[in-house]
Amino acid sequence: MKILKKLALATAVSAMALTSAQAQQGVTDTEILIGSNNDLSGIFAAFGGPSSKAAQLVFDEVNKNGGIHGRQIRFIVEDHGYQMPKAIAGMNKLINGDKVFAMLLSLGTPMNIAAMKLQDAKGIPNVSPLSAARQMAEPFHPLHYAGTASYYAQIKAGVPYLAKEKGASKICAMYLPTDFGKEIQAGAVDAAKEMDGLEFVTETTHKPDDADFVGSLQKLKGAGCQVVAMALGVRQAITVSGTAKKLGINDMYFINSSAGFHSVMAKVPGGVTTGMYAASGWADLLARMDNAEVQKFFKEYTTATGEKLPGTGALLGHSAAVTMVKALEAAGKDLNKDTFQKGMESLNYKDEVSGNTVDYSATDHQGADEIIISVIEGDNWKELTRISE
Repeated sequence: MKILKKLALATAVSAMALTSAQAQQGVTDTEILIGSNNDLSGIFAAFGGPSSKAAQLVFDEVNKNGGIHGRQIRFIVEDHGYQMPKAIAGMNKLINGDKVFAMLLSLGTPMNIAAMKLQDAKGIPNVSPLSAARQMAEPFHPLHYAGTASYYAQIKAGVPYLAKEKGASKICAMYLPTDFGKEIQAGAVDAAKEMDGLEFVTETTHKPDDADFVGSLQKLKGAGCQVVAMALGVRQAITVSGTAKKLGINDMYFINSSAGFHSVMAKVPGGVTTGMYAASGWADLLARMDNAEVQKFFKEYTTATGEKLPGTGALLGHSAAVTMVKALEAAGKDLNKDTFQKGMESLNYKDEVSGNTVDYSATDHQGADEIIISVIEGDNWKELTRISE
C-alpha cells in the first residue's frame, strides 16, 4: 500500500511538473527560447545577418551575468533567404519544433504576416520584426510589438518633405509588388492626395532578382517623375541610383523607407548613391560616433565579429535585443505571455544606439514614433529633420 501511495504521489508530482512545463512554451526553470525567422542569404541579408549577430552579443552578455531571473536566453535563428516556402518551413520549425517563447527580428512583411496567424494561436509574442509594415502593429494585438513608425508613415511624411525641399510636384514609385512594396506605394499615393500641389503620376513594379532598371527609369523620366518612393532590395536601390546617374537623370530624387536606410548604401564608392534620401524610424549610427554608448557598441561588435563596421542591421539587432531583455526583466520570474505583455507595456527609455525613444503602453505597441529624414552626403547618411508621427 505504501509503495502504491508513493507511486501515486510520484505520478501526481510528475503530472504537475509536466503541466507546469507545458504551461508556457519556450520557458523552463533554466532557459528562455527566443526564435528569429530571418534573411541571412537573400536580398535583405545586409539587415538579417548583422542583426542576428548583434542580438546574440547582447544575449551572450546577459547570460554571462546570470541571465534573466536565473534563466539563460537561447537564440535560435532560421534563414529563409527572403523566400516564402523557406519562411514557412522555418516558422514551423521554430514554433512547433523548437517551441520558442517569442519571435524576435523576423524579417520580411509577407513572412511576418503569414507567421502571425500561427504565432497568435500559440500565444507567441512577435517583437521588433525587421519589417515596418503597418500590419506589425495594426490592428492592435496584445502579442504584436513593432519597433518603429511604419513604412507607410515614413513615406507619407518623407515624400511631402522632399517635394517641398526640391520644389517638386510629380510623385512616382518603384516597388516590389509584395505586402512590403504596397505599403510604400500607398504612402506615396496618399501623400500626393493629401498635399496640395502634388500628383501621383506613375509607377514601376519589380521582381526581387531584377537587376536592369534602364527601361523603368526611362519610363519614369518620360512621365516627368520628380520624387520617386522606392521599395526595393538594398542592392537594387544602389543599382537604380547608379543607373540614373549614368543616364544623366539628375532631376529625379529617390527616397527610401527604413528598408533602404542602410549604412552600406552610403559606402558605395564613386558617389553612386550620393543624394539618395530615406525616411526611417532610427538615426544613422556612424553620424553619432561622438556618443559614448554608440562608441561602446561599435567597439564590441567589431571586436567580436571582425567586421569593419556594425552597419544598420547590427544597430537594429542590438536595439531589438535590448528591448527583449528589458521586457523579460520587467515580466518577472513568473514568465508567460501575460506577464511579458505587462513587461513590454512598461518600457519607456532612450535608446542611444538607435537614436530614438522606445515607449510602449497598454494602448500603443509601436516602440518608437519619430520619423527621421536623412540624405547621403559623401560616404555617410546626414540627418536632415525629424517628424513626429
